[in-house]
Amino acid sequence: MRGKAAVLVAALMLSGTTAAASADPGERHPVRFATFNASLNRAAEGELLADLSTGDDEQARAVAEVIQRSRPDVLLLNEFDYVGGGAAVDAFRENYLSVSQNGAAPIEYPYAFTAPVNTGVPTGHDLNRDGVVDGPDDAHGFGEFPGQYGMVVLSRHPIDTDEVRTFQTFRWKDMPDALLPDDVDTPEPGDWYSPEVLETLRLSSKSHWDVPVRVGKRTVHVLAAHPTPPSFDGPEDRNGTRNHDEIRFWADYVTPGKGGYIYDDDGNRGGLPAGERFVVVGDYNADPFDGDSTADAARTLLDAPRVHDTRPASVGAVVAGLLQGGANRDHRGPAQLDTADFSDDQPGNLRVDYVLPSRGMPVIGDGVFWPVPGTRLARLNDASDHHLVWVDLRP
Repeated sequence: MRGKAAVLVAALMLSGTTAAASADPGERHPVRFATFNASLNRAAEGELLADLSTGDDEQARAVAEVIQRSRPDVLLLNEFDYVGGGAAVDAFRENYLSVSQNGAAPIEYPYAFTAPVNTGVPTGHDLNRDGVVDGPDDAHGFGEFPGQYGMVVLSRHPIDTDEVRTFQTFRWKDMPDALLPDDVDTPEPGDWYSPEVLETLRLSSKSHWDVPVRVGKRTVHVLAAHPTPPSFDGPEDRNGTRNHDEIRFWADYVTPGKGGYIYDDDGNRGGLPAGERFVVVGDYNADPFDGDSTADAARTLLDAPRVHDTRPASVGAVVAGLLQGGANRDHRGPAQLDTADFSDDQPGNLRVDYVLPSRGMPVIGDGVFWPVPGTRLARLNDASDHHLVWVDLRP
């Protein structure tokens, strides 16, 4: 097996499928956009802030080192528990990112955006029909407390905070032709949730954010989200259908003529104006070929007319899939595009993390930070079950 893996690595390196950044002498200052589900979530409220208040948390140190070695200019972190006032964000920047980790150069992010999310926020309804109106499964997004599995955008370029749009409270039923879950024991379609539930149930399991970042004289809209995993439900597929529509939200938002139904948390309506530059980032919990998501969930976004899928790749993902075997042997999708290292038996490694720029912005390079198993930096593969994905662009 080791010999086969070594041959594969050499072949991939020679063929250029490692997706390393290409040198372009005409572009001096590309901007690196990235996403990383860092798994900086904790079991109880307040634990993350406590862990980040010192520089001693081993997982946070590993996450920081991944960031320092990848050096994104604009980064979305998924699964970073929300703490009001940005205290956890500040602690992570000061105690981890600004401190060298194992010889990696510190990195500064003077700008950050975070906001409340739907995880752990009670709906007051029995969403899973277990006879109890309580607990994480009955919240707007699965969570033990409000803010668990939150998000943060870090940036080396100014964030136009006055123009940020958040869509935390957008209701699922307000999406035209929503793919609502179905009670398979009744003849009516899409009836798992009652009309009373749908009057309050939000679409976003965390939130959707449009965060404008100023790069020189131009604005790039960072479109951040983290849809629910399409699992942990029953034949009604309430999580799979929601995952699909959370992904579809951005496809409609960036496609002229499709986003008129959308409203933000301030009541402003409409999608992104035509011609605006954007980068969709986040853990979308959907692979185009494999896993539990509905058949077209990822493709809904990847095939949107203004979206450019550069297909970031890594050799590390190929070698990991080969060595781990299991479900990876039967996958239809190309292993080099995988971004998450899940259970070997099911679902195997998947492509679920995306950095998707708008068409028209020159792409300088892209990749996935997945060190080849057995190499010096392979220890960083344990920082999270996801890997940082990046794309270098000239806005």
